[in-house]
Amino acid sequence: MNEQKNIMVERETYEKNGKSYFTYFIKGELRGVEVKVGVQPHDIGGYTVLEIVFNGGNAAQLVTKPWEIKDEKTGKVNSGMTYAVVSYDEDGTEYECAIKPARKSDKDLLGMLMRNA
Repeated sequence: MNEQKNIMVERETYEKNGKSYFTYFIKGELRGVEVKVGVQPHDIGGYTVLEIVFNGGNAAQLVTKPWEIKDEKTGKVNSGMTYAVVSYDEDGTEYECAIKPARKSDKDLLGMLMRNA
């Protein structure tokens, strides 16, 4: 995957029904407005993977990978970007978890951040 100008995914705790959970986000600025883009793993099991990637810390590197698929019937090319967080052990072992924007508005904000990075 390609690193995207050292953009970090951060996490912080919140309380719900007497239990602590993490929320994951990317901070940025667009046209002078501070934004906080919510991200999440693709499925519920991804939260365990995120625990491993973050390894007790509160930030991990965002990585991106562009994709492109051509419809053979129409010739139309669809493209987009996939996202993941990654961290490394001292010996270079990589730990990675795929993530996605939490809401449609987060997808829009993340797209703008990536174009302006």
